Amino acid sequence: MRRKTFAVDIDGTITENGGGRIHLGALNSLRHMKRLGHNVILVSGRSSIEAYLLGVFGGLDTIGVGENGGCITYGSNDHTLLGNKQQCVEALGIIRTKIQNVTEKPVFPRMTEVVLERTFDISDAQKIIQSTSLDVVLADSQYAIHINSAGIDKTTGFKEVMKKMDIKPEDVIAIGDSETDVPLFKLAKYSIAVGNAFDDVKSHASMVVSAHAGDGVIEALDKLAPTLSEL
Repeated sequence: MRRKTFAVDIDGTITENGGGRIHLGALNSLRHMKRLGHNVILVSGRSSIEAYLLGVFGGLDTIGVGENGGCITYGSNDHTLLGNKQQCVEALGIIRTKIQNVTEKPVFPRMTEVVLERTFDISDAQKIIQSTSLDVVLADSQYAIHINSAGIDKTTGFKEVMKKMDIKPEDVIAIGDSETDVPLFKLAKYSIAVGNAFDDVKSHASMVVSAHAGDGVIEALDKLAPTLSEL
């Protein structure tokens, strides 16, 4: 069977409903795919270090694509930075002068982005940034609002991993739940949206499952297993 590469989001995808705890059943199902000889790489809005450590302790590939594609971690002191955090910090300062209640989210330290609580209308902030010369974008991962360098999305970091590991798009299976996963859905030959994804996200997926988050990952992999060799 040809080796597949699963590109898997974390929050809202392999977490338990309503919290950031890892769904152990979903992790076990992904680990089973790894034991079968497939790659399982976490591609997240969280830090690349968190994704890397979850890969280490979860028995998956020890590569973490984080910060919505802006940073890749291959080891404890091996990071590839693809975004420009300084511009993101400048954008935060401008947004704060125009919108109240803009608060940074307490997260693992970021190397290429700024992460905010979902306490304001992202469309208002996007309009403010469009009127500046800053080359940044804002995205809502359902976990947080992210300020990233323009041109950075989850495929930016994942494509670097693909080149390093000689992975072809036709062998990629993406799993996610938010708008930040849509670029991966478009890159991958096959994509899966879990039940808690927004309708627009689901519209880009090859498969949509009814169960939410980690339960949805289990449902998807159970359905996919019999036909995996045909994808």
